Amino acid sequence: MEHRARKRFGQHFLHDRGIIQRILAALAPQPGDIIVEIGPGLGALTRPLLEHCAPLHVVELDRDLAARLRAEFPPERLVVHEADALKFDFRALAGDRRLRIVGNLPYNVSTPLLFHLLDQADCISDMLFMLQKEVVERMAATPGSKDYGRLSVMLQWRLQVEKLFDVRPGAFTPPPKVDSAVVRLTPHAAPLVAVDDADALARVVRAAFSQRRKTLRNTLRGLLTPEALQALDIDPTRRAETLSLAEFARLANSLAAAS
Repeated sequence: MEHRARKRFGQHFLHDRGIIQRILAALAPQPGDIIVEIGPGLGALTRPLLEHCAPLHVVELDRDLAARLRAEFPPERLVVHEADALKFDFRALAGDRRLRIVGNLPYNVSTPLLFHLLDQADCISDMLFMLQKEVVERMAATPGSKDYGRLSVMLQWRLQVEKLFDVRPGAFTPPPKVDSAVVRLTPHAAPLVAVDDADALARVVRAAFSQRRKTLRNTLRGLLTPEALQALDIDPTRRAETLSLAEFARLANSLAAAS
């Protein structure tokens, strides 16, 4: 039976065999890997993955697609978790091992899903995702660029972000209205900079980028005074997009110490 893509799930099914092979080559699954595919959809990537590893775990929210996958593959080869990836406990699945996660992520939930995975990065070996190209560019952006923002800082603090290649809309059914890109995310053995309180970093970064055109003097008002910024050798007339990860860490540690 034909499955119609559901807008509420942000479904765009990958069908381009060349792109699928490039994803497999980038993932390079090895025997013994615990691989989890988020959003397997119609199984275009699932089937070739099963040629390299079994059992394969998949997380699928659409109950009709989950049922199709269960009907096609025996449970000892494909373990179907009918669940919302935004609420899924990846740490419980990993146990004392680390997961390798792959998927064509729905564009409408990609950012919150990335933050959900970031919270469980300690149980993840690496992640390979298809995302909206604009999101990938924000993830990999460097200070001073127009794409540099909250997503860049919070992900790069914990993960190595490597954009691999672009994907045109025609690789999907139905084709999205935007270009996509494949990105590799690898958790650092330890965060790149020392942060005393992760919540303080999140608060500082969120506030700093809340109004991009305003200076830190204004965006951080209520968190840190201009005098506190100057004491950290950070000019309060600068804008958030000019700050390095290390400078954001100094701000966060100062806020945590003052709390």
